[in-house]
Amino acid sequence: MSTVTYTGILLALVATTAYNVGLIQEKRALGQMAALDIRRVPRVIVSLMTSRAWLAGFALMLTGLACQTIALTFEPVSVVQPVLASGVVLVLVLSRVVLRERLHGGETWCVAVIAVSVVLLAMSATGAKDSHTASPGWVAAVMVPTAVVGLAFAVAALRGRRRGSTVAGVWAGVGTGLLYGVAALAIKALSGILVGHQTAAGIAIGVISSPYLYVLGGSLVVAMLLFQAALQAGRASIVVPVSNVTGSVYFIIAGTWLFHEHLPASPGKLVLRLAGIALAVLVLVVLGRQAPEPVPVAVGGADPALAGQQLAEVRR
Repeated sequence: MSTVTYTGILLALVATTAYNVGLIQEKRALGQMAALDIRRVPRVIVSLMTSRAWLAGFALMLTGLACQTIALTFEPVSVVQPVLASGVVLVLVLSRVVLRERLHGGETWCVAVIAVSVVLLAMSATGAKDSHTASPGWVAAVMVPTAVVGLAFAVAALRGRRRGSTVAGVWAGVGTGLLYGVAALAIKALSGILVGHQTAAGIAIGVISSPYLYVLGGSLVVAMLLFQAALQAGRASIVVPVSNVTGSVYFIIAGTWLFHEHLPASPGKLVLRLAGIALAVLVLVVLGRQAPEPVPVAVGGADPALAGQQLAEVRR
């Protein structure tokens, strides 16, 4: 591998570490807040913006996203995204060590298979260069319906009777994962501006005038608010892996096609790529059929009895 390749992979590792450590910090902060009501967006934003602990986690996430954008200027989607997706392993370790969460029954096997799917996707990386540009028409045709479906899944999960259960966490994870996948496509499109302009002024003008900047901002804001509500209501060990892997698989499939990256020429790597995607989809289906296990919404500002139940659930 070249020096550029090593730099891109290193940046991707920094990106996924900062991003996922930030998620765990946010989860800890959310446990001290009153329940987030997605129907009252201004109140949710105020709650988040006035929490120093949550802001610290959010700053780490932003650092991760910045490193991700830079990494995508060095390497193609198939190299960067598996490295980013590997952060699911870090989340599982931290959710057990820091948050004291424990998976139940078949959830353990399902999450283990998610980790295997990430490894298979990483092993299928080819290192072939892709384009930093894509047809705006095709990008819109992919992004718009994906955003609508993701929004519908997440809102339905958070407003349903099973809110806080494993099933709701899975569907909220799928919905937010699709929205984050849309944001990742916008980041990839924006990375082309960094490559296509030589001066700081040219880059600034190109970024500001690009519709992808506003797609990125809108999808990230909506995904973040829904994700925070799902993270508070459920377990990080379920919501985060499902959201991350959904976004990763979506990004690999859509990004490979939109940015003209070829599928692996090696039959072995092609099998690994398809097997990784198939395993991820299978796990999402299995987790989505798990029996509901209600989890109280929040500790701070909630009924004391519910708070005690939530602490017991987290420690199991």
